[in-house]
Amino acid sequence: MIDPDEPLEIQIEKQAKIIEALISRSERGHEVGGSAYSLFQSAIVLQAAVWEKTKDLEMALDTLGRASSELEVAHRLQERMQKNLADAMVAVEGGFALFSEDRLQVCNQFFRRLLPDVEPLIEPGLAFEDYLDAVAASNFVQPGGNGAGGQDGGHWPQPRDRRFSSHVLALKSDRWFQMSYRQTSSGNIAVLQTEITDIVRQNQREKDRLIDEHAHFLQAAFDHMSLGICTFSAEGELLVRNERFGELLGVPLSLLKKGIGFRRITEYVERFEALKPHGPGIGRGAEGWAKTLRRGGVVQDRFRRPDGVTLDIHIHALPDNGFIVSITDVTVETEAAEARQRINQTLERRVQERTAELTEANRLLRIHSVEQAKTEEALRLAKEAAETAHASKTRFLAAASHDLLQPINAAKLYISTLKEKVTERDAADTVDRISRSFTSIESLLHALLDISRLDSPGAEFNVTSFCLGDALLPLAEDLAPLAAEKGIGLTILPSSRWVTSDQRYLVRCVQNLIVNAIQYTETGRVLVGCRGAGDRARVEVWDTGIGISEADQGRIFNEFTRVSKSNGGPGMGLGLSIVERACRHLGHPVRLSSQPGKGSVFSIEMPQARAASGATARGAPSETIPQGALDLIVMIIENDADVLHATTQKLDSWGASVLGTASTKGALDLMLGVGTAPDIILADYQLDEGDNGVEAIRTLRDAAGYDIPAIVITANRSRSLLQLGERMGFSVLTKPVQLSRLRALIDWKTRRQVA
Repeated sequence: MIDPDEPLEIQIEKQAKIIEALISRSERGHEVGGSAYSLFQSAIVLQAAVWEKTKDLEMALDTLGRASSELEVAHRLQERMQKNLADAMVAVEGGFALFSEDRLQVCNQFFRRLLPDVEPLIEPGLAFEDYLDAVAASNFVQPGGNGAGGQDGGHWPQPRDRRFSSHVLALKSDRWFQMSYRQTSSGNIAVLQTEITDIVRQNQREKDRLIDEHAHFLQAAFDHMSLGICTFSAEGELLVRNERFGELLGVPLSLLKKGIGFRRITEYVERFEALKPHGPGIGRGAEGWAKTLRRGGVVQDRFRRPDGVTLDIHIHALPDNGFIVSITDVTVETEAAEARQRINQTLERRVQERTAELTEANRLLRIHSVEQAKTEEALRLAKEAAETAHASKTRFLAAASHDLLQPINAAKLYISTLKEKVTERDAADTVDRISRSFTSIESLLHALLDISRLDSPGAEFNVTSFCLGDALLPLAEDLAPLAAEKGIGLTILPSSRWVTSDQRYLVRCVQNLIVNAIQYTETGRVLVGCRGAGDRARVEVWDTGIGISEADQGRIFNEFTRVSKSNGGPGMGLGLSIVERACRHLGHPVRLSSQPGKGSVFSIEMPQARAASGATARGAPSETIPQGALDLIVMIIENDADVLHATTQKLDSWGASVLGTASTKGALDLMLGVGTAPDIILADYQLDEGDNGVEAIRTLRDAAGYDIPAIVITANRSRSLLQLGERMGFSVLTKPVQLSRLRALIDWKTRRQVA
């Protein structure tokens, strides 16, 4: 029934009413009940209620007492704060006022007395907008500009920004005040009036000083201009000029005083001919100039003084109907233009002469062009003929390589067989000489074929990664007899490095370097080894031979070049040419270091490669001829009768059973006739009537039902045949075949087949 949030006076009033109602009820109950028990019961209830309300009343009175004490403390604090605010306002230099809820609450005397006609309005409760309107309408504020760079005195923008605003008031008493007001966080508005008279006057003095200085600077700049400048009023009287104007115009100084009329100056110029017109002009003379200016035009004219100085005169109208005259010395430009004109005339004459010369030269050039076209056509035909001849040569060498190598291959087989049969000493020596002759023929033929292949635009290279030691190892056995014949030592150091190159061409290059070293070394030794240089490997061939002079080092890689015909062995000087060509195609640098009489070092540099997994376990056929009979059935497929006969005899001498034929069909008929597959197939690649050894191997394997070991013996050195051999599982030997390698390869392939 009583809200504890209500004021204490209301709570006490409600409690009194409740007590009065309870007493009245008790009295009515006594009148109605009439019994002692009822009266006693009512008295007990009434007493309990009175005690409860009395307790609430005491608590309310206690709360009221505390609130009264707090109110008294707050009142004292408010009085102290008002006293401090009054003291602060008195100490403020200028006017100060505080508006609360848009009504004036308090202000100091300076604020009240600043404007006498506004002072009667400044009383507590004055509206803020009314105060601003009164200030704007005050008679003590100067109308129209405050002179201090602020807004006009007595004028405030609409709508007015109450958060912050600042205005400068210019009073008629030559005093200036800055009036600013700001809205506080509690919504009150604080107004400050600060006198800035001294600041404004100081600014004015500084402005006047700057204007004077600028005028001085402007006049100094005016006087130092290269142009002559002079201004005239609307009446044509001289106002201001610089010294340069008088110097250029060439008139007496008495005519250049301030106030002299423009017409007097022009009359003097015309009378004494101080200036003569030069070139086209606009409205010559003062009358013409005046008409041009009245029409809003610009006068541009050129004159020349008697001393040869050329002047440009420009006259521009000014906004006040006056005009400004500028004079420019253009003597240099005029003389340059005249010189250019003379030069142009000279150039035109020279151009005409040169044109005539060029016309004649063009006529001769056309004649020469016709002759050159005929020459170029002849050269084109000659080039086509040369290219055709080169292509024909390449095709011929490629096609003839098989036919050229076939008889050499047969001869070597016959010589090998003859060596085994001849026992007489003189006859054996003759056979050795024949063998060496055929070896020289074979070497020369291989060199010519290699050069042809390397010079061909479609030269093929089979670049792979391989162990350098395994590739160079056969050279030791192949070239050992040549070194032993000359009585010098040959050492090829083993190497486990892997390199990236074309194995066949790289081995051939190293072989040529070793052969060269042996041929040009009389005593001592030849050493071959490999060095590592970062990610590169370098094969070096050292010898203790005759050496090469610096004059010869630049030409030894040319074809048919030999350092010394007396000291060198047999050969045509093609070995180093093949090395240079092959290494250039492969990107392997070739280097030479030599001292005459001490020896030479040739080196070939190539990229190193990572060793293949399981490379050490990869087997290879031995280069030595295995001992014992070759107890095998060998199928020989060869279309050359002599080669077939020689190969058959050789294999017979090794103890093999030979089945010889010239075609795939003949080989199949022989195998079916014998009733068993051969142990190994030796097939020439190029057979008659489009037949080839690869097709023969495939046919025999299909008929046998398994992959018969096979070797293709051919003069074809293409990469595609080697890749085909890797896919089909047959080996490739090039003609003329070395018997040691043939026997070792047969033994290795058949032994692996048995395993």
